Amino acid sequence: MKKNTSYAIVLIVTSIIGFIYPFMVSSINVALPAIAKEFSMPAVLLGWVTTSYTLVSAVLQIPMGRLADILGRKKIFTTGLIIQLIATFLCGIASSPAWLIGARVVQAIGASMTFSTTMALLSSAVAPQHRGKAIGTYMSIVYVGMSVGPFVGGVMTQHLPLSWRSIFFLNLVLCLLLVVLIFWKLKDEWVDAKGEKYDTIGAIAYSLSLGVLMYGFSNVVSTIGKILIPLGVLSISGFIWLETRAKSPVLNINLFRRNPTFLFSNLATMINYGSTGAISFFLSIYLQTIKGISPQIAGLILITQPVIMVITAFISSRFTGRFDPRRVAAIGMAFTCVGLALLALLNQASPIISVIGGLIMVGIGFGLFISPNTEVVMSSVEKRYLGVASGVIGTMRSLGGMVAMGSAIILFSIYLGSAQIVPQYFPAFIASLRVAFIVFSILCFVGIFAQLAGSEAKAAIKAE
Repeated sequence: MKKNTSYAIVLIVTSIIGFIYPFMVSSINVALPAIAKEFSMPAVLLGWVTTSYTLVSAVLQIPMGRLADILGRKKIFTTGLIIQLIATFLCGIASSPAWLIGARVVQAIGASMTFSTTMALLSSAVAPQHRGKAIGTYMSIVYVGMSVGPFVGGVMTQHLPLSWRSIFFLNLVLCLLLVVLIFWKLKDEWVDAKGEKYDTIGAIAYSLSLGVLMYGFSNVVSTIGKILIPLGVLSISGFIWLETRAKSPVLNINLFRRNPTFLFSNLATMINYGSTGAISFFLSIYLQTIKGISPQIAGLILITQPVIMVITAFISSRFTGRFDPRRVAAIGMAFTCVGLALLALLNQASPIISVIGGLIMVGIGFGLFISPNTEVVMSSVEKRYLGVASGVIGTMRSLGGMVAMGSAIILFSIYLGSAQIVPQYFPAFIASLRVAFIVFSILCFVGIFAQLAGSEAKAAIKAE
């Protein structure tokens, strides 16, 4: 009975956190114009409301996941949840752009601790024969959060007295509920690597090198960006060299060196998220600023993609067992590529149906891609590396989102500089949007071959 109770509580806890993360990201995207108006934020600084959260989540996810294996997954998850709770409250009462972005950074630290341990907690608490169903339930809740986020965020921003701040207070209530539930009901702990040494130097090197590279990329048009990008590349090379010699590495480099399927499928994951991660950001501004649509209606339009994604993912999960999942994922990326190309045609006079059509294609593509791609990654490693594989694919998704938002900031820097998006700068914003979706569609096209390369590599290994 104790095991069944733990399973139920873990499933509830992880499902709620699975809802919070995508809900927060998608709902805040809709609220960005309201945030910009209240604080008179220029476009580049506005991008950091989202980018700061994505960047910190990306650089800390693998180190936090490894720490959870050693110290206890529930302990790290709960600590991260408390940090997230405090930071979310600070976001809700922010009185300046610097305060808001700083609180988002702290919020991301907590989120990295919860997000990196979610799948590990599920895998630890759930018996192997029920694991697939549990993970499927969790992913369904993630899609629900992604689906309702734009609409609910739009409604709250437009109609509630606290406007965009109400989004943070809603998440505050959910985090508080989780903390109470964990201390009240979840008594078990899972420590599979107890006693092993934590690679502190490796964790710091990983976080700093990746952070330097991503920060440099987001400032590529400036002098500091041109300095930090090569420095980041050199730092990552140093981290790889360091990890190949570590007795207990924070990230086992051999998973990439000796497993082409794992390497290329994770690359496809990062490309897919990198080409789609800024869609809501661009279209939220386009719909509300250029087309003059209310936050509520904009959120309703943006919900198109995740809803179609949920439907497609449900259907695709029924037939991927009869087809090569790598090819299904590659077909999904092809649909996404077409959707991005359609969005690249938008201008000031484009009808709203053009936006909806592009989002439908992207939703179909994403729904076809996500489950088969995850299956390929997780099935390409031995059981003892499943936790690491889960952390890596989560990091690839975060990195992809960081690349997408970094690209948005670069284009805003080029086309808008420090200007706010007012009527005289509408043509410049449209130019940045169109270039962004052209670049994203090309990137997604390359991702098709990355996904298929993993298939060919595995076939070659079997042939040997």
